Amino acid sequence: QKPVMVAVRDKATRDQLSRMNAAVMGTDRDPFYGAPCVIVVLADPTYPTWVEDGSLVLGNLLNAAHAVELGSCWINRAREMFDTEEGKALLRQWGIPEHYRGIGCCILGYADENPAPKERAANRIWKI
Repeated sequence: QKPVMVAVRDKATRDQLSRMNAAVMGTDRDPFYGAPCVIVVLADPTYPTWVEDGSLVLGNLLNAAHAVELGSCWINRAREMFDTEEGKALLRQWGIPEHYRGIGCCILGYADENPAPKERAANRIWKI
């Protein structure tokens, strides 16, 4: 298993990642919803289960955050972010091999509100 996590708390780097992610979305709003910490999960695509391994890392981050009552959210578009020259430059700066690909970002912070859970869609669970 070769996923790596980069915990970003430096505001300038966090804001850079936000701009990169927003550019992929085609917007100028903050895709990280103001969260002060972003954990970037990257993985080595030469391994056959790189996407699954990195996704499990992200899922476990979300579960761990929930366990300590910390707000979290999986933010997509990390692959597109780190496929750019700017993304490759960050990988070099962080000492991560340039062939690593983005899996996703986990944002962490304390939510301003706790909305009620949405009702589950019908036919999501099949009992046989």
